[in-house]
Amino acid sequence: MSTVGASGFGTGTLSRASALVHTLLTVEALLLLTASPGLAALLLLDPAPANLPLAALCLLPLGPALSAALYALHHRSRDLTELHPARAYLRGLRLNAVPALKLWIPLLVWLTVIAFTLTHFSATGLPGWWALLLAAVGAGCLLWGAHALVLTSLFAFRARDTARLAAYFLFRHGRATLAVASLLVLTAASAGLLTEALPALLAAPLLLSLLHGSRQVIAETRKDFTA
Repeated sequence: MSTVGASGFGTGTLSRASALVHTLLTVEALLLLTASPGLAALLLLDPAPANLPLAALCLLPLGPALSAALYALHHRSRDLTELHPARAYLRGLRLNAVPALKLWIPLLVWLTVIAFTLTHFSATGLPGWWALLLAAVGAGCLLWGAHALVLTSLFAFRARDTARLAAYFLFRHGRATLAVASLLVLTAASAGLLTEALPALLAAPLLLSLLHGSRQVIAETRKDFTA
C-alpha cells in the first residue's frame, strides 16, 4: 500500500508509477502535437522513393520535438507533489529547438541521400558491395544521431562540439551504442510488422529507454566535459 504524506500525495510504489505514467502521457501528447504538422503530411505521402526528400521535410519538426521530450523526461521531478512535465517540455523546446535543428537537418539530408541512392542503386552502376557500405554508413549515422540528440537535449554545447562528442561516444561506450541499436531495431520492427504509427505513439517510453541506456554517456559528459 502506498504511503500518504502530509501533502496528501502518495509516496509509495503505486504513486511513483502513477507519476511516471502521467509524465509519459503528457510528454507523448506534447511531442505528437509539436510534430503533428509534419507527421500528418507524412501519412498523406505516397511511399515512393521519389518522395523521400518530401518525407525528410515532413520530419523536420520531429527533431526539436524529440529533443524537448528528452529534456522533459530527464528533468522530471522526483518530488511527486511537483509534477510539471508540460512546463519542462516547453522549456526544453525553447532551449533546444535551434540547437537540435542544427544537427537534425544535416542528419536528415545525409540519410535522405543514402536512402535515395539505395532505392535507385541499379541506376548508379556501382558494384554491389557499395550498397552494403552505404547501408552500414546509414546505420552508423542513426547511432551517431541518437547520441547527438541526447547530448544536445541535455547540454549546451556548440553544434560542432556535440557532433564530435557523439562520434567519440559512439565507440567509447559500446554498451550505450548497443542499447541505441537495440532501440532502433525495435522501432523499425514495430513499424514494419505492426503499423508505421506505433513508434510515434510509443515515442515517450522509447525515449525514456534511450536515456536509461545513455546513463554512462550523460555521466561522463557531465564529469569530463562541463565546468
